Amino acid sequence: MKRILVIRLGALGDFFLSFGPFAAIRARHAADEITLLTTAPFAALARRAPWFDRVAVDARPALFDIPGLLRLRRQLAGFDFVYDLQTSGRSSRYFVLAGRPGWSGIAPGCSHPHANPRRDSMHTLERQREQLEMAGLTDFPPPDLAWLLHRPTVELARPYVLLVPGAAPTRPRKRWPAEHYGALAALLAGGGMLPVVIGSAGEGALAAIIRTSCPAAIDLTGQTAIADLPGLAAGAALAVGNDTGPMHVAAAVGCRCVVLFSADSDPALTAPRGPGGGWPTVLRAEDLADLPVADVAAAALLK
Repeated sequence: MKRILVIRLGALGDFFLSFGPFAAIRARHAADEITLLTTAPFAALARRAPWFDRVAVDARPALFDIPGLLRLRRQLAGFDFVYDLQTSGRSSRYFVLAGRPGWSGIAPGCSHPHANPRRDSMHTLERQREQLEMAGLTDFPPPDLAWLLHRPTVELARPYVLLVPGAAPTRPRKRWPAEHYGALAALLAGGGMLPVVIGSAGEGALAAIIRTSCPAAIDLTGQTAIADLPGLAAGAALAVGNDTGPMHVAAAVGCRCVVLFSADSDPALTAPRGPGGGWPTVLRAEDLADLPVADVAAAALLK
């Protein structure tokens, strides 16, 4: 039995886009012990997944945090092979800390480099698959997601539509205006659908704006953990949202998605993808404030 390490630190959308690679690595190393190195927000979810024997949490120590780096070196020690799916500057530095084991990634001098100079122009799904192919993987079974789909803690009347008005606070241009979501929610409610707003607790103000235009909308901001989202999305008729993590969750479980992109991100590289790699409906505008409600409503109401 070999000891295998998989590195996937985040973020939420990237973590869900790695389910296919996780399943492929498990298939390749069915008799081996696989450890996932991830960050705290994803550890509980990863421990429920069928692909890992152990889950370790990376505290992401700073370069001057010597005790933290020593702890990290101990976490990285003793593995026979490492699949670095994060492929960042940080995770590539772990190659040296780990003692230069067999390594799939982009770390200088690693044994199985993803040697495609155009890798940064590939979507995450295709990029990771090619990386694994270059490391010798040939079997890519569809990931079993049954473990994700527990019953939501909130009972909702159907049909309901998930609205995801948030995005990273540091990137406000990725957000379609909350007032536009409110107008969309009113249209959806008028068509017999129940709008349900999800997001972090800090996005409650966006939900309040939406409910000003559509009092029938349900505000679940701050009330759903990561583990709640798949079951909630699986029961939804539709999800409409910005380029942000919960939309990746919705797409992964097969929910029909309309995803809104500004010039701040490129759907060719980062769009949510569904089972089997299917693409969502993508609407783009240089500035999302200029994306008409009528265009989003037309895409959302398309059967």
